[in-house]
Amino acid sequence: MLNLEWYRTFKVIYEAGTLSAAAQVLFISQPGVSLHLSSLETYTGYRLFERDTRKMMATERGTMLYNFIVDHMNKLEEAEQIFHRKSRVEKPTISVGMGFEIFQHTLEPYVSELPFKLVTRFGESAQLLQELHSGALDLVLTSGTGNLSKADYQPFTTEKMVLICGSQTDTGELDELLGNGDRQALKDWLALQTWYATGADTEHLKRFWMASFNALPRFRPTYVLPYFGSILRCIAHNKGFAIVPDFLCSRALTDGSIRLPWPDSHPIENTLHFGKQKKSSYLKEVKQLEDIISKNWISITNPINYAQHQNANTLS
Repeated sequence: MLNLEWYRTFKVIYEAGTLSAAAQVLFISQPGVSLHLSSLETYTGYRLFERDTRKMMATERGTMLYNFIVDHMNKLEEAEQIFHRKSRVEKPTISVGMGFEIFQHTLEPYVSELPFKLVTRFGESAQLLQELHSGALDLVLTSGTGNLSKADYQPFTTEKMVLICGSQTDTGELDELLGNGDRQALKDWLALQTWYATGADTEHLKRFWMASFNALPRFRPTYVLPYFGSILRCIAHNKGFAIVPDFLCSRALTDGSIRLPWPDSHPIENTLHFGKQKKSSYLKEVKQLEDIISKNWISITNPINYAQHQNANTLS
């Protein structure tokens, strides 16, 4: 069925000239504008704009459609203003991308109090950075930086990744290998164990392996799960190994459901950055999100007492 919002979006694109400008007028995301336009083009069966790098140029069919609907759409917009029970200012929509666990612990409790609309996006750093540069996201919190000409990046904090294992994991042989200092045997033994990881690229596991053994792992994780929280729930009181952020581990280490099998392993750290568009109409809203995340990050980062979990034997 035809959606009249498609016509409204089409009219604004025609008058604004670009998808990003239309998104600001309509207070929706740029991907939402693109979806409306593609839906209308599918419905009409004609291409309505020629996509240029700088401007959307209406085709002949697009110009005909605009001339046909513009007076009617103006009348509908006038009726909307007249018969609305009270005038109101539309809330802007801010799109933000970050890791799920960081969102869950820092921003999620405050979403209902935000004075604007919020759209969240979870994914790998490379994907989030690409969406920031394309204009689909207003703010990202990632472990990397991208094109400096399109976005500003500000270091936020350092996240430490640690090796953990489930409490039922037999680490007797691991302790012996650590005590003997046989790094090759240690690498071979760890490669045979059950591993949990997040994402298809298993970036954290690769970095741990490179830092510890100066090589990339030649095995695939047994279980690839969507979030670190999923890994912790699966590995707790069970068997297996994983590389996870230390801020998520404190409670599980305290209750004994997981352990640090190699506290002296080479530390892996990620510098997290706030990334935001250089030319944005929502700098005030973005700053408010940054303040909320920064304030609550301090309250959730309870450094692990590594000495408490120190192995009796260490690798020299």
